Amino acid sequence: MHELIRDITFSILFAWVLGLAAHFFRQPLILAYLVGGFVIGPYGIGWVKSQESISTISELGLIFMLFMIGLEIDLKKIIRAGKVILFAAGGQLIGACLLGVAFFVAIGLSLGSGKFDALYLTVACALSSTVIIVKVLYEKRELDTLPGRITLGILVLQDIFAILFLAIQPSLDNLQIGIVLVSIGRVGALVATAMILSRFVLPRIFHQIARNPELVMLGALAWCFLIGEVAERLHLSREMGSLVAGVSLSTFPYALDVTAKVTTLRDFFITLFFVALGMTIPIPNSSTIWLALVIALFTVASRVLTTFLPLYAMKQGLRASLLPALNLAQISEFSLVIIQTGIIAGHITPQTSSAASFAFVILAVLSTFVIMRSDQITRWAIPVLKRIGFRDLDHTQTSSDEHEGGHGAARRIVILGFFRAASALVSEIERQNKSLLDQISVVDFNPNVFRTLTARGIHVIYGDISNIDTLLHAGVGKAEIIILSVPDSLLKGANNEKLVRHVRSMNPDAKIISTADLLADVADIYAAGADYVTVTRVTDAAELYKVIDAADQGLLDEKRAEMDGLLSERREVLP
Repeated sequence: MHELIRDITFSILFAWVLGLAAHFFRQPLILAYLVGGFVIGPYGIGWVKSQESISTISELGLIFMLFMIGLEIDLKKIIRAGKVILFAAGGQLIGACLLGVAFFVAIGLSLGSGKFDALYLTVACALSSTVIIVKVLYEKRELDTLPGRITLGILVLQDIFAILFLAIQPSLDNLQIGIVLVSIGRVGALVATAMILSRFVLPRIFHQIARNPELVMLGALAWCFLIGEVAERLHLSREMGSLVAGVSLSTFPYALDVTAKVTTLRDFFITLFFVALGMTIPIPNSSTIWLALVIALFTVASRVLTTFLPLYAMKQGLRASLLPALNLAQISEFSLVIIQTGIIAGHITPQTSSAASFAFVILAVLSTFVIMRSDQITRWAIPVLKRIGFRDLDHTQTSSDEHEGGHGAARRIVILGFFRAASALVSEIERQNKSLLDQISVVDFNPNVFRTLTARGIHVIYGDISNIDTLLHAGVGKAEIIILSVPDSLLKGANNEKLVRHVRSMNPDAKIISTADLLADVADIYAAGADYVTVTRVTDAAELYKVIDAADQGLLDEKRAEMDGLLSERREVLP
């Protein structure tokens, strides 16, 4: 017992020290934990040598990690996911598995006779890192963009795929249809039991203890370990049970509260898991490093083939097809979990496990760099893709404009960029002066916006508003009113001040209406040449004041009815 406490002390200390270094160098913390484990483990300085300690630390961390992954799987979002996300995720997973098995078997990895290195690497390479992707996209404010939503949708369905693999993983040694069906049946019984209890029993219990944070956290942990033990009795695994326990609580009325209470404990044990995983990584030899590089290259290549091509085939445009492929081009932390279960079951060799861990490290570093610069990469890649024969959504439009007479039929009003404010403006124009729509031209590179506005008869140019050629093609030089409604936080490669300056140089006489995120930006945008600058917070504040005034006068129901009436009349392009 004292040895375990000492080993945990070393684990946390080194995780913290190296975590500080990773924070300063803007690298994923998981890398720091893996390196910390390697340093103090039996292959490093050897401060932690007990295999029992490593195994205990790893299993506890794994149980908590899978429980929290389950809590973050929103089944309702999966059900509501559009066909684009469903088909893209299906194409990515099926394609990655077919390519992976063929590739890894071809390079000599085992598949059968009790060894399944090729299969585990295939599954590991099919999954992408939720931790890395969500963190970087959140910092870039791209979670709510179309490529961001596609990326997140694929990540959720990847987690479901991993659950299915974990269901059959214990039976790989004797993989027969009957045994697989029994395993799936056991998982079904476990899931059904967990769902019924979380739907009809747990809400009543948690309602009684909702005001006692300690009991809420303790109840969540008790639930995690209870379902884990039930899974163990069903000849599944405690890890599988903890995942089901989390999923069963994901739609729970108190799920957000449970997640908040357990997060600190989760971070502690997840840290221990990755440190323990680092302890199992031996000093790599040349063959391990070579296999790690092969795994990394295959992951990137397969992601382009299995993500970009399905999205392109569904006419999402080159940009919206390429960005998710770049976002997903790494190996998941969940992949390390699956590899670890393979080691425990004796299904894969330590060399394969080490190579997968090194590939994870390589891709985690490179992927963070690539996602941060994905916009510049797509700007470079799109012309290259067009030269080799790929067509973007603007190819039919280009021929149409040439038929009409070149740089297009100038519209009196040009809207540069189309997000929620522009969507609301178009809906308002439809409601009050529909004939004005014939005088509007919209420039944006969202394929959904392009298709929806085109179907409504509104002139759309598919292109990047930060590109001068796009602005020329859009007829900005001939427009009378030019509207920039996209906030700086969502613009790529430009901001509203720079766009106003470009537009003013192209059209000295137009009335330019721009938007500002910050009050400090207003003066700069006017100095750049804008005629009017909207500040959303000011109009929002005025509307909120009216709501407060209505509440004070007992007229809030009338105010709400007025808003409901306005909403019922609108046909927004972006919900």
